[in-house]
Amino acid sequence: MPDIGFVWSELGGDPALLARVSTVVRPGALPARLPVRELARACVGACALAAAELGAHRAGRVGVPRVTVDDGAVATAFTGERHLLVDGRAPQTFAPLSRFWRTADGWVRTHANYPHHRARLLHALDVPEDPAAVGSALRDRPALEVEAAVYGAGGLAVALRTPAEWAAHDQAAALATRPLVERVRLDTSRARALPPLDGTPLLPAAGLRVLDLTRVLAGPVATRTLALLGADVLRLDAPHLPELPDQHADTGFGKRSATLDLAAGRDRFEELLAAADVVVTGYRPGALDRFGLSPEALAERRPGLVVAQVSAWGAYGPWGGRRGFDSLVQVATGIAAVEGSAERPGALPAQALDHGTGYLLAAAVLRALTEQAYGDAAGGGRLVRLALARTAAWLQDGSRLPEDGAAADGAGADGAGADGAEVGTVPYDDPARWLAETDSPVGRLRYARPAVSFADGPHDWARPPGPWGVDAARW
Repeated sequence: MPDIGFVWSELGGDPALLARVSTVVRPGALPARLPVRELARACVGACALAAAELGAHRAGRVGVPRVTVDDGAVATAFTGERHLLVDGRAPQTFAPLSRFWRTADGWVRTHANYPHHRARLLHALDVPEDPAAVGSALRDRPALEVEAAVYGAGGLAVALRTPAEWAAHDQAAALATRPLVERVRLDTSRARALPPLDGTPLLPAAGLRVLDLTRVLAGPVATRTLALLGADVLRLDAPHLPELPDQHADTGFGKRSATLDLAAGRDRFEELLAAADVVVTGYRPGALDRFGLSPEALAERRPGLVVAQVSAWGAYGPWGGRRGFDSLVQVATGIAAVEGSAERPGALPAQALDHGTGYLLAAAVLRALTEQAYGDAAGGGRLVRLALARTAAWLQDGSRLPEDGAAADGAGADGAGADGAEVGTVPYDDPARWLAETDSPVGRLRYARPAVSFADGPHDWARPPGPWGVDAARW
């Protein structure tokens, strides 16, 4: 069963600090066969505790502020893209060709939200942009054949596997040898001096500069969280790869957004890197290495840097260089089979792998900053790395499935309070109390409020999102 104690240990945190965490348990939040609510609670709680710990150090406080994890706030945040309204309009979260399809021997799921992925899918299948034509092309082909053909064309399609079938896969074997949170020391540079904090709200990441090289959804969730905590987050995108506007609005709170060609604009990037404290990347492993953006190359040019990486399948194994998204990882790893029925695959009640991994990535950055400045082995650049498929394995490891097949509704007070937390129980019925509205340069927004909460901490982002790519690529 996922719990904050395990996550906190993976992050290298002091187990004594777990007593600072309190949980409001809300039955009915994120219902699923797998323990999604417990995973979401653990990820958000660990992130909030890491923030409170860093904030206490920087403010010179003797004790770490108390952390409150409310299942209602967590569930609303994990489904935030569904609650988003832009001038009263609900965005489309999945394109028509991003869905399950029957094949000759099972199912595949495709992802075609981005125009270039959609074009590659259609090219691989040699069909026009028509759902009926896609369905017809897939019905007579084996699922694994479709998976190979579409990936070979640079598109995204994954065959449905059971947990047992995934466990027998070489990529699952590679993941099994890795921790949930990989933490590596990159250099032996001197410890950075973080300026002290005073006043409220307590912003643990205030004064830190974060280069955000991420897309969909885990990476942007991580950097959005760092922005909430006071970091100056500058998102950089290639000019020829525009972001989906609604997706950018959902994950762009607190950030600035600029475009930069990493080849033509190398000098400008080096200027940004020289003044950065953290670089977060979310592209498939190796994709940025040709621009000198491997963790080792970044740390060589900017000693003491914290590099955070997130990928779909991990940076190793036969699928280490593959593209992927939460929905596809659910299908490959057996989650869709567990959550579905004999008639059709299912899905988690949220893109929980994306959101959960995003909060874990932010937590890992915060803990790396704490260790650099205040740890027993202070100084040195740090690499932290997570993968959606590894988070999926954690969700499934030791999960408790009800014998009658009903949706798991959580561990109750015993599960939530396993680390000594004070626990209350209130039903989850309406997300409205965790939603807010604001005017922004992209329109009037309704959005999910932050789930990360600790005493004296921020309650909302300092700035709403703006249009994609409109800011200057400078600090």
